[in-house]
Amino acid sequence: MMAVREPAVAGMFYPGDAGQLRAQVRAYLAGRGSAEPVPPKALIVPHAGYVYSGPVAGTAYALLQPHAAAIARVVLLGPAHRVPVAGLAVPAAGSFATPLGSVPVDPEATARLGALPEVTVDDLAHAHEHSLEVQLPFLQEVLPAGFALVPLVVGLATPAAVASVLDTVWGGPETLVLVSSDLSHYHPYDTACRLDARTAEAIERLAWEELQPDAACGCTAIQGLLLVARQRGLRVRAVDLRNSGDTAGPRDRVVGYGAFVVS
Repeated sequence: MMAVREPAVAGMFYPGDAGQLRAQVRAYLAGRGSAEPVPPKALIVPHAGYVYSGPVAGTAYALLQPHAAAIARVVLLGPAHRVPVAGLAVPAAGSFATPLGSVPVDPEATARLGALPEVTVDDLAHAHEHSLEVQLPFLQEVLPAGFALVPLVVGLATPAAVASVLDTVWGGPETLVLVSSDLSHYHPYDTACRLDARTAEAIERLAWEELQPDAACGCTAIQGLLLVARQRGLRVRAVDLRNSGDTAGPRDRVVGYGAFVVS
């Protein structure tokens, strides 16, 4: 058991120095965010290195700022990149650390989830997983100190299983759901723009059945969120749609990034 899940990709995906990290996150938050009249219930945000996807993630996180004081818990889902996971995995660790400090894990929520058949308790699944870690500095900058985290690595699971897990910890205005996902991978720029626009349109229609695994690396978590959003009468809006060719990379093989708000 890990008492603290230490940073695995600080200094690689984002700055390892706290001052540089805070300055970079603040710059992304100041970029393109606009006022959101209704408090967001959920966000879908990308998880690549900050130089690539940080500007897009910042657009989504900026929407939380007027409503941040009400958020006390974040249910964070990201796809498994490093370790095979059957279903979904919560950690036994009591907190997740970044250069900006530690975020406590909600023990009551993870205990309830760990009792579900879809969920295992597995620190190894979390130890080196970047899809969750890269979201934490944004959350630490935007939300009040002391918010609790419910981290879930999503592996081989069905959208219905993800939806069941989300229903268990959906909560009220105090709970934000956050799905970490990039979009298409390694297509030429124009092809990626076309594919990602199609994916974004399906997400906005809550058409979770139309999404395919190659459309987004966090496809299953997105599908589960859309399933719950449809059942609860919520709406999804794309707030940013770009790729690495727009931010910091060449255009021959790009990765797509989308930011979406659910309210």
